[in-house]
Amino acid sequence: MKKSAIIGLITIAICVCFLVSLNADTSNYSTFTEAAKDSREFHVMGHWAKEKGIYYDAFKDANHFSFYMKDEKNEIKKVIYSGTKPQDFERSEKLVLIGKMNNDTFYASKILMKCPSKYNNDLVEINQDGQVKKYK
Repeated sequence: MKKSAIIGLITIAICVCFLVSLNADTSNYSTFTEAAKDSREFHVMGHWAKEKGIYYDAFKDANHFSFYMKDEKNEIKKVIYSGTKPQDFERSEKLVLIGKMNNDTFYASKILMKCPSKYNNDLVEINQDGQVKKYK
């Protein structure tokens, strides 16, 4: 075999390995059931289960926040986040949790929130006198 052919094959092998490593790091949204099957980190999307409430006591432990979340399959699990309660958590529309499942509890390392738009929720009317009237 010629040297150029060997170098070409090695180059192609390196490119394939690089592309496979890029693809292995991407993740899709999972459910609590899928996260319970494996010990790696998952992205779980869902909504805060408001009826179950939240627990956060900044005086006792400012780095402990827990709540219940309903995932895309309507399964509700307890979530523990080792950090402060995110600002406007109660106003969030959707949550994306990044973390691991342990027994029946999801331990989140990050919480991403989709909050309602503050620009599209209120309709504003300005009358001839210059007075502003908001409609919700």
